[in-house]
Amino acid sequence: MNETVKTYVYFAGIALLIIGTGIIQGWNSALLILNMGLISAIMALGVNLQWGFAGLFNIGVMGFVALGGLAAVLVSMPPVPEAWSAGGLMLFGGLLIAVITIFAAVYVFRKFSGRQRTLALLAVLIVGFFVFRSVFDAGVDAVEAVNPASTGYLGGLGLPIILAWPIGGVFAAGAAWVIGKTALGLRSDYLAIATLGIAEIVISVMKNEDWMARGVKNVIGLPRPVPLEVDLQQDPTFVERAAGFGMDPVLASTLYVKLAYGILFAIVLVILLMLAQRALNSPWGRMMRAIRDNEVAAEAMGKDVTKRHLQIFILGSAICGVAGAMMTTLDGQLTPGQYQPLRFTFLVWVMVIVGGSGNNLGAVLGGFLIWFLWVQVEPFGRFVMDLITSGMADGSFLKDHLTEAAAHMRLLTMGVILLLVLRFSPRGLLPER
Repeated sequence: MNETVKTYVYFAGIALLIIGTGIIQGWNSALLILNMGLISAIMALGVNLQWGFAGLFNIGVMGFVALGGLAAVLVSMPPVPEAWSAGGLMLFGGLLIAVITIFAAVYVFRKFSGRQRTLALLAVLIVGFFVFRSVFDAGVDAVEAVNPASTGYLGGLGLPIILAWPIGGVFAAGAAWVIGKTALGLRSDYLAIATLGIAEIVISVMKNEDWMARGVKNVIGLPRPVPLEVDLQQDPTFVERAAGFGMDPVLASTLYVKLAYGILFAIVLVILLMLAQRALNSPWGRMMRAIRDNEVAAEAMGKDVTKRHLQIFILGSAICGVAGAMMTTLDGQLTPGQYQPLRFTFLVWVMVIVGGSGNNLGAVLGGFLIWFLWVQVEPFGRFVMDLITSGMADGSFLKDHLTEAAAHMRLLTMGVILLLVLRFSPRGLLPER
């Protein structure tokens, strides 16, 4: 079977799995799997750019996804005028003081030398820190005191939330630039440590800085790019059309909204996939793969390895940021506590490895397949365990143990799939050509 036929067969199999879910479990479940599968495929595509094209080991995917989610809040939520008048200027004044302090420290470091530089640096940093904290903390306290039960933050820009998707990519790209300028010139394990550390810092800031996005209080009720279900249910034309298909208006409105999200997400995925394919087949893509395979030889040919690594690290992180903004849009809320390394780093890496590192279509395939299994394995595992233990006496140790073990089927299945793929198809289901 050649690669083209294999690709069609695999994607047809994914389509059949989703259709089968719709027939057996309901189309609500099938469309939810489809939408999250599209978002997961975009995340996998971003990681594949970094690892498959350039061999960059990024284990901080969670942080870039979270920055995309933060962008959705800062762009789409309406501003809180009371919070702005209470402490908005002080907040940004404090941030401005911090920036001035950093530039002043850089200037002193370059201007002076020896003992004078040490004393001047200490003076600038100490004075700048205390001035920054006095202004910034006063602004934070004032903002968070404004109706903390429902707001307690500055709000956003009140723009259409779909604009948050590219802006989420910009946020993630900015963080990637900072990490890349610091760690990309070092060994790959240092890059992994840096990305992991920055991801944890991002999540910690989002949880604790209530003035920015309410922290662990969560921001709910984000604007949507598609109609509300309740609005559709009150639309006589929609109700009439639903009745014409023999459907309940409530179910029809839910399916309509999820299908609309699916179309939007599919458009973004197709655009990003086309751009990634063009990049892969361009001279730039061939250069990146040459750098990945042998950095020393590429550098000897005059290629700036660090600069090219920075480029693709920023691009891959930006795609993860776009996916994060899309996921927060689908959820309708920002919940910093949901960003866990297992879901947003480990699972995305499994998608890339299983699908096929270095193959964009393989990354997309892995995104759909692994997400489908992640959702469906646990209920299937419970069904299997119930079937196995149906003849056992209630309250027996073995029955209770097997029933409780069903909750761990997800992790077990991911590990088994990863081992099987690495054993029998180490380059993934759709290997790099």
